[in-house]
Amino acid sequence: MSQLSDVLGQYDAPQQAKANGLYPYFRAIESDQDTVVTIAGKHVLMFGSNSYLGLTNHPRLKEAAIKAVEKYGTGCAGSRFLNGTLDIHLELEDRLAKLVHKESALVYSTGFAVNSGVVPCITGREDYLIFDEYDHASIIEGKRLSFSKQLKYRHNDMDALENFLKKCEPDKLKIIVTDGVFSMEGDVAKLPEIVELSKKYNASIYVDEAHSLGVFGKTGAGICEHFGLSNDVDLIMGTFSKSLGTVGGFIASDENIINYLKHNSRTLIFSASITPASTGCVLAALDVMAEETWRKDALWANTNRAKTGFLKAGFEIGPTETPIIPLFVRDNINTFKLTRMLMDDGVFVNPVVSPAVPSEDSLIRYSLMATHTFDQIDESLEKISRDARTLGIIR
Repeated sequence: MSQLSDVLGQYDAPQQAKANGLYPYFRAIESDQDTVVTIAGKHVLMFGSNSYLGLTNHPRLKEAAIKAVEKYGTGCAGSRFLNGTLDIHLELEDRLAKLVHKESALVYSTGFAVNSGVVPCITGREDYLIFDEYDHASIIEGKRLSFSKQLKYRHNDMDALENFLKKCEPDKLKIIVTDGVFSMEGDVAKLPEIVELSKKYNASIYVDEAHSLGVFGKTGAGICEHFGLSNDVDLIMGTFSKSLGTVGGFIASDENIINYLKHNSRTLIFSASITPASTGCVLAALDVMAEETWRKDALWANTNRAKTGFLKAGFEIGPTETPIIPLFVRDNINTFKLTRMLMDDGVFVNPVVSPAVPSEDSLIRYSLMATHTFDQIDESLEKISRDARTLGIIR
């Protein structure tokens, strides 16, 4: 073995979890991503998906993906910057800009590539990136690539944010970067207060709408639309891998900012284009989202039913305001045990443990889709509550 293999081979946490029968990752799904999936030949209720509108197996999205492949092939064989821009990429960008009330948009191959490629290139060495401590890993990765001054404020703490803004040199760029919906805790950014502070201190705002697109706002455009503040936010980011049923991402802003990003964002210039299939899929998803408005209503009805049930059962769910419901376990091993017990009982949920969160904040991430039925939610509530009582997580 090489020295590299010897050194990295000392990492054995997965092997230990497997030996104890508690390894919860890379569970192979043998069916489509729906409210019920098949794992090892067994039907399992899916409450670990980000498919909030339940579109991943919608016939119109499948048909659009197939038609795109038939016309354009399976890939673009290059980056958007050179040979990889299709006419449907431009059509999609126009649709997305209109959706989130911006002048222009730019589509990337993944949502991670958006944040990790936009965040590091919009400020210089003397400027400031100011971000919430619970921002998504893709924002943190982008921040790590930046040469700018970096300030991290306590989660949703507006006093902490203002204290940092006060310390910034007034003539330098100041970009406040925040998730719209925080993906583990399920709470919402305090956007009205952030906008107020941005105006007071002449700062710009970047909002990641990954988990709020399709969920919030009159047309499903996210929290910026929900609060009526789209015009006050400089950059709006979104992904296609949650509500829109495929993979990819975008950034939307005014034409000056998008023009700059088109010629400076390295994850756009040096990455292959989003596939024709995914592009066609998103175009169809936008149509379905606009026409089948019952989906957002059903998602919120499901969310309210599940939240009420978990609170009644005695679970600690924190300040969640969304279809993401954290069930706090506050112990890594019990989180793994509960995940294993639920899988045996036919319920798929996601464990969140250290180092993603401190061990005392470990949790089960339970998430809902518009297409879940009340019967499925009630069944999951009964099984999760029973297993949590067995482990002493609730009484």
